[in-house]
Amino acid sequence: MKKLFALILVAMLAFACVACQTAAPAPAAEKPAATQAPATEAPAVDTPAVTGKVYYLNFKPEADAAWQALAAQYTEKTGVPVTVVTAASGTYSETLTAEMDKGAAAPTLFQCGNKAGLDTWGDFCYDFTGTDVYKQMTTNDFNLFKDSGEVAAIGYCYECFGIIVNTALLEKAGHSLSEITDFASLKAVVEDIHKNAATLGFDAFTSSGLDGSSSWRFSGHLANMPLFYEFRDDGVTAQPASITGKYMENFKNIWDLYINNSATAPSQLATATGDQAEAEFGEGKAVFYQNGSWEFSNLTTKFAMSPDSLAMIPIYVGVDGESNAGLCAGTENMWAVNSKAAPEDIQATLDFLNWVVTSDEGTTMMAEQFGPIPFKNAKETTNVFFNDANKYLAEGKYVVTWAFNFTPNVDTWRAGVVAALTQYSAGGSWDDVVTAFVAGWATQYAAQ
Repeated sequence: MKKLFALILVAMLAFACVACQTAAPAPAAEKPAATQAPATEAPAVDTPAVTGKVYYLNFKPEADAAWQALAAQYTEKTGVPVTVVTAASGTYSETLTAEMDKGAAAPTLFQCGNKAGLDTWGDFCYDFTGTDVYKQMTTNDFNLFKDSGEVAAIGYCYECFGIIVNTALLEKAGHSLSEITDFASLKAVVEDIHKNAATLGFDAFTSSGLDGSSSWRFSGHLANMPLFYEFRDDGVTAQPASITGKYMENFKNIWDLYINNSATAPSQLATATGDQAEAEFGEGKAVFYQNGSWEFSNLTTKFAMSPDSLAMIPIYVGVDGESNAGLCAGTENMWAVNSKAAPEDIQATLDFLNWVVTSDEGTTMMAEQFGPIPFKNAKETTNVFFNDANKYLAEGKYVVTWAFNFTPNVDTWRAGVVAALTQYSAGGSWDDVVTAFVAGWATQYAAQ
């Protein structure tokens, strides 16, 4: 896994991070000094050389219980107080702003997950260069860098998305994964299943709902496809002021395939929800379901699906050479240490992070909650979608990186794309989707 994970990370996010070159270490006087423990004493992580406290403002509510338990373990082991506060879903930015106003009581550890976050919080991001936790990393490809080269935030896990497949249903329909290698072969399989849906008792795709609970899958993740290929062609490494929409016909290819090969009529997508699509797949009513690695737990627990009947394939859109594509992979899960905190609290936080990514307790929790992590002691994951991502990389496939991280005024831009997709799906013009996508990007960049 570790060797394979190293392969993943060398290939990833060539354009999706800011100036991904490692900075020279900052002068020693700028960093709190770590004390070397005598050889006869326990490791520094068990008996920290500096006093201090840790306050982690967590942004994943689903991982709150795991972080609380791990923090308690660390405090019991070291005596260092570790407080974990979890922001309510969808409120992290507002909560972080409020908490950072608390001076000495502000978080010592927080999330800075993309370029927009770095623009806002860059002055609060401590340089990880030369720290023990940074030395444990297997790649720089998930990290955020300041223009000066300082390591502002480190990516602690990655996620992947694509088209989830119920392989048991696929085989029941007379097809196999090996048939699907590009858009043309995907289209042939999908249309055959849809044509025979009444006889089979299931359809090809789940509903592509454009309700707010589902639309992010398409205005964000599916929209990544034309953005990725355009940015790859143009060598984009920073948020562009405008886009050309060069691959919008490819976006139309896959959207038409989704909405015309499902049990849900295209005109009904405005009110179709994310839960609806999940249930259609989990209950065996559809073979294909666009979503990500985070769905593995729900599918295998909530719907009791066997991992052996699950797989994830790339999102094929008809681009030349896409038979060499892998899954869409990247992250917005990045740790930043508050540079404004007291020196002893900064060091305590760095010690805690190093323990999280090196100890058995920490790496076990990380594997269970987050899957693969880009650190030397990473544990194996049971999530088959991550294993599929690794398999594609081992075969030499390229990673489709997260170009949507560059989206300006992301919520407003996506809302325009969703509105246009809704109109198109109900019988409108694709030109409106192109306008929302391309002209909308320039408008939101200017507004931003």
